[in-house]
Amino acid sequence: MRRLLCALLLVTASLATPATAVQPDEVLSDPVLEERARDISAGLRCLVCRNESIDESNADLARDLRLLVRERLVAGDTDAETVAYIVDRYGEYVLLRPTFDGSSILLWLAGPLLLLAGLGLSVSYLRTRATAEPAGADQLTPEEEARLQAILSDSAERDSTPPEN
Repeated sequence: MRRLLCALLLVTASLATPATAVQPDEVLSDPVLEERARDISAGLRCLVCRNESIDESNADLARDLRLLVRERLVAGDTDAETVAYIVDRYGEYVLLRPTFDGSSILLWLAGPLLLLAGLGLSVSYLRTRATAEPAGADQLTPEEEARLQAILSDSAERDSTPPEN
């Protein structure tokens, strides 16, 4: 039983490791350059898979981007130059964590601003609804008033007459 639990624990632990799609033929022989390439590609979005990094994606375009990152690093580019080259080529959408400047400021702020606007509208609506008078509840038409008086007088007459045995 103990061996079965150990084997099960070992299998589960191996499944919990992050999945990478980097092929063995893509791996650089220099471990320092390979680590830099992995750091860069972890922050780049696969343009086919949307919310996966190119390191996790099996798409052909992701493979091409991984190779491009490694080519730029082998050519002597810094990490920032490599990312800038890819952003210039594919646009800022390729970044999993876009920068907070220029045109993206509106995108960064749109969510919180819309949330605050929605909360403000909700509070305003609830306040006006709580203080508003119900429409037409206090006013009766003359016909309704006459009918009500007739019902009340009938009820009063029944209450004042003694019951017959």
